[in-house]
Amino acid sequence: MTAPYQKELDLGLLAVQRAALLTKTVLASVDKGAQTKEDNSPVTVADLGAQALLISAIHHNFPNDEFVGEESSETLRHDKHLCDRVWDLVRTTCLACQDTQHLLGTISSKDDMLDAIDRGCGRGGRSGRIWMLDPIDGTKAFMTGGQYVVALALIEDGEQRVGTLGCPNLHLERFGGEVSDASAATEGEGVVISAVRGQGAYVRPLSLSRPGLLLSLDSEVRRISKPPRRSGRPIQFVESTESRSSDLDAHRGVAEKLGSNWPGTEVFAIQMRYVAMAAGHCDVMVRIPSDNEHHEMAWDHAGGVLVLQEAGGKVADLDGSPIDFGAGRQLQHNHGIVAATNDVHAQALKTAQEILRDRSKPS
Repeated sequence: MTAPYQKELDLGLLAVQRAALLTKTVLASVDKGAQTKEDNSPVTVADLGAQALLISAIHHNFPNDEFVGEESSETLRHDKHLCDRVWDLVRTTCLACQDTQHLLGTISSKDDMLDAIDRGCGRGGRSGRIWMLDPIDGTKAFMTGGQYVVALALIEDGEQRVGTLGCPNLHLERFGGEVSDASAATEGEGVVISAVRGQGAYVRPLSLSRPGLLLSLDSEVRRISKPPRRSGRPIQFVESTESRSSDLDAHRGVAEKLGSNWPGTEVFAIQMRYVAMAAGHCDVMVRIPSDNEHHEMAWDHAGGVLVLQEAGGKVADLDGSPIDFGAGRQLQHNHGIVAATNDVHAQALKTAQEILRDRSKPS
């Protein structure tokens, strides 16, 4: 009997594989076609092309499903040269196997490409099937050869069901299991990590040299689970000291109270920090906002949260509440994030709450 969500998982794996192939093509070029968005974050032709490919593949198979993605086509509709560059990438990025290429469908014109990108401008919500995606999580790291993630997740009635994280620069065996920007390697194929609710988390080769291969060969698939932390081993943080929206002083305070070095392992992409914990290299990530009005973007966490949970971890906000993916494009009902392996999470959450209480006391 077919496992629940098997079709969604297989299609997600193939869609992420094709989108990752596009990102690697851009990565090999000198000009990444980078633009700056209104929030001063970068976006490249790879972000836009990958979003078009991801959404078109899922829409081809599930035409009634909705989407929440990071990008929109606004820039391309006002910049013909940039639009032509993205279109050249999209139309030439194909899977070698015709059967699987047919399964994902094709984008027939520039207008279809722009429409596919804009399907990602949905509002999200608590009912129905909504695919959340970040075509390149960690664009800044992507442009400098660091770790980045092609992230795709299915949210159904507000709950995560399937998560697929393509990690083209991640080579778990080569660096003794280390997951960091320092261990990124642009050569080779990387891995894809996936999870289905209640079925565990798995890692397999991204297989970019065999585009179109259905990524479910038993000999290449390995279940991942976070083993209990060794007695006496310090708790390992995963952090980005470049985060503009986090209170890094508070993060440092949490680490010090836990007896941990800070910043620990540096990883810019948020989704890759979930991978670092799921793979067993790190134990804790905290996201304490520098502004109480700040809320995390849903696509930065959808999929990664599920992967960590299925590998043996917990994720909650600073109040200890579950992450609410039915709230829309932002996690507006959650304040901050504490993500950690099962054996550390309660201690990390309590410590983060203590730090917040101490900082709120009048001096």
